[in-house]
Amino acid sequence: MKKIALCIPLAVILAAVWAFAAGDAGDPLASLSYLNGEFTRTVEQKTDQALDDSDETLRTQLENGTAANLASSWQETRLKEGDSLHGVTGTNILLLAGSGRVTYVEGAVIDATAGTVIPSGSALVVNHRYITAEDAAPVFTITSKTAVVDYQGQYSFTYSASPDYNAMASALKTLHLFKGTFTGYGEGFDLEAVPTRLQALIMFIRVLGEEQQALAWSGTTPFRDIQPGSQAEQYVGYAYEKGYTNGYTATSFKPAGAVNAYQYTEFVLRAMGYSSADNTDLSGTLDHAVISGVLTDREAAALKTEAFLRAQLVYISYYALDAQLPEDDWTLADTLMDLRVFTSGEWRQALKLVTTSRL
Repeated sequence: MKKIALCIPLAVILAAVWAFAAGDAGDPLASLSYLNGEFTRTVEQKTDQALDDSDETLRTQLENGTAANLASSWQETRLKEGDSLHGVTGTNILLLAGSGRVTYVEGAVIDATAGTVIPSGSALVVNHRYITAEDAAPVFTITSKTAVVDYQGQYSFTYSASPDYNAMASALKTLHLFKGTFTGYGEGFDLEAVPTRLQALIMFIRVLGEEQQALAWSGTTPFRDIQPGSQAEQYVGYAYEKGYTNGYTATSFKPAGAVNAYQYTEFVLRAMGYSSADNTDLSGTLDHAVISGVLTDREAAALKTEAFLRAQLVYISYYALDAQLPEDDWTLADTLMDLRVFTSGEWRQALKLVTTSRL
């Protein structure tokens, strides 16, 4: 019989013989050495039989259009808090960034990286590969604001109504305001990471509409921790010369130092004209942002208590674009369009990307 190999990933076969390898969830016999030894040999013996047994069912499902979504190779996606990936026997998932948990009623889920069976309700470990065992239908749910996952096998997604920081990052990228990092996954957005002082400064300069001027800057800075001749020096030197930043000390900028919600929001308020570098007391910055219409009460309250990540930096930046500037009826987006940072068409395109509500 000709086998529909494309429709049955190896993970399905692995899970189909899980019972021979791991016992039950209370008897975690699936050691890593076992998975790599006898388990693998068993898989090889069972592969042809499993393919033969499932061919007809799959062929019928494909003909009737009832087959579940199936990734025959590893796929990657960004998810937000409350989003879930639903798996069946053989579904593989790998959490690359963020946090999540798995729940299921029957069967088991194997942490193939550790060689153990994990109980329902367990938190997922970053860079661990999870395989759905026979007769299990687990739900992998994101518990962080954003996450990046790889998956393979049969799957379906359900999506929450949580704020979509991923979409906001894409919108800012469309507007040339956010370019991400060189991370090789998750579009380089790194929304799960703590933003650095240099990243916040670059974003501030972009929101000012002055990135091209910064990249054209040449000169020297007093900061010994900024590499001479680097692009970082252009951003920092330009901002220092313009009086946007005084550095961490007279001779250091601390480019890799962490930024908090107060510091970044202050940058945004300065870009909009609601504050200036003369303000050195940032204790009231978030409340000032509420009064200025940049943040809501609920957003300010959340920023005061939660860890500040690049996701929140994106959130503040995105919604600041629609806030009104002082002393006129223009918004920050209007100003940036007037400065030709982005076009009205790009602005409309960016707005369509974000379909969830604010906090």
